[in-house]
Amino acid sequence: MSTVTPQPIRTQRIENRLLAVYDGLMSAAECQQYFQALAQSPFVRSEIARPDTADYKHWASEFPLSNLAHLPIYPRTLAALGPFARPGIRFQAYRAYTNHAAYGDMLYTHTDCLPGAGELTALWYFCERWDTEWGGETMFYDESGDAVACVSPRPGRLAIFDGAIRHAGRPPNRICYAPRYTFAIKLEPKPI
Repeated sequence: MSTVTPQPIRTQRIENRLLAVYDGLMSAAECQQYFQALAQSPFVRSEIARPDTADYKHWASEFPLSNLAHLPIYPRTLAALGPFARPGIRFQAYRAYTNHAAYGDMLYTHTDCLPGAGELTALWYFCERWDTEWGGETMFYDESGDAVACVSPRPGRLAIFDGAIRHAGRPPNRICYAPRYTFAIKLEPKPI
C-alpha cells in the first residue's frame, strides 16, 4: 500500500468533535482475509454499551495489544490520524477487539470516553461485500440524541472519530445472513 498520507472521503464535525471516513486503505483480498480470520475467532457475549444496559451484552472478541503492531492495518490506522493531529501529542492504542452483530441483536448508544478525554476510536469494517439493504450502519448522535451522521459498512472502510461522540452500531436487517464485523482500535493521547 502507498506511504502517502491517506485522505478521508468525508469528514464531519459533530458538536465540534471530528468524524473521518476512509475507503481504499486495503485491497479487497486483504479485507477478505481479515473477514475469513474473524469467522474463525472466538466471540464471547461480554461487551456492554453502558452500565445501565449491562443486561444486554453483545458479541466481542478481544485482540492482544502485543499483536496489534504486526497487523498491516495498524500503521494504516496511525497514518489516517492526520486530521486529528495535535502539537506535542501522539496516539497510542490501549485496546483492540472485534464486535460481531447479527439480525436480532440489540446495540445501544454510547460513548467510548468522557468528554474532553481526547481519545479516538478507529473502526474497520470487515466484510466480503455489503448490500445497502442489509443495514448495519454506525449512527452518530448529537447531545440531544438526534442522529446527525451515518457510516455504512463497506469492505475495508475505516471510520475514525472522537470517542466522546455518542454512537451506536446498528445490527443487520432481517434479510442479511452475513455477520457485521467491526474491528475497533481505541487510542489515547500521549505527550511526545
